[in-house]
Amino acid sequence: MNPEPPPRPGRRSPAPRSDTSRRAPSPRSDASRRVAVTSPRTAAARRPRYPATREIDEQTRLGEVYMHSLLRTQFRLALFVCTALACVIGGLPLLFLLIPELREVHLLGVPLPWAVLAGLIYPAFVIGAWLYVRQAERNERHFAELVERR
Repeated sequence: MNPEPPPRPGRRSPAPRSDTSRRAPSPRSDASRRVAVTSPRTAAARRPRYPATREIDEQTRLGEVYMHSLLRTQFRLALFVCTALACVIGGLPLLFLLIPELREVHLLGVPLPWAVLAGLIYPAFVIGAWLYVRQAERNERHFAELVERR
């Protein structure tokens, strides 16, 4: 009951099929009909890529994320170093309180607690500061590599 639509202008109407035309086409005949269509444009239009340093300089949202990550890393390092030094400095009086025999020891005529708290604490500060600067510079190098890699 569905009449066939009229043929479009410029096209031939398909030839009626017989039972012999129902067999599967051979792979060779399919391959000869396939055509690869290529375009001289190989890449789609992309947004211009800005370096991350420009994002940071212009204070864009992405630049803020980069700077926030660096500041968070440096802050975490500072907290770690300060906590470690506070534990050492706060732990020494506790050590002398819990082990009373250490209070009786003299080092070059000076009681050990005085010698440790007055003389050996400063090298601990210097070593802590040196380790902090070393790790902070490593964090900054890592950040610079991250920014340049983008």
